[in-house]
Amino acid sequence: MNGLDRPGLDWPGLMRAGLTGLRLRPDEFWDLTPLELQFLLGPAAMAPSLDRSGLEALMRRFPDPAKPGAPMSRSISQRPDFGA
Repeated sequence: MNGLDRPGLDWPGLMRAGLTGLRLRPDEFWDLTPLELQFLLGPAAMAPSLDRSGLEALMRRFPDPAKPGAPMSRSISQRPDFGA
């Protein structure tokens, strides 16, 4: 398996968008950070931000093993301040 076969980023699509759509030179394309490329591609290329229901779904999928059964609806002000 080479780097282009890995799941995650659509490198051929990103390269096509950068080199053909944005008309970037290869060195310009590879010098961009993913955030800069996302900005250049515009809002349609940006992933939606995580909302409350998405956060709760992640919390159900990856529960905190130290606190099984802890309610998920606590506000941040009710959580301990570990920086103090």
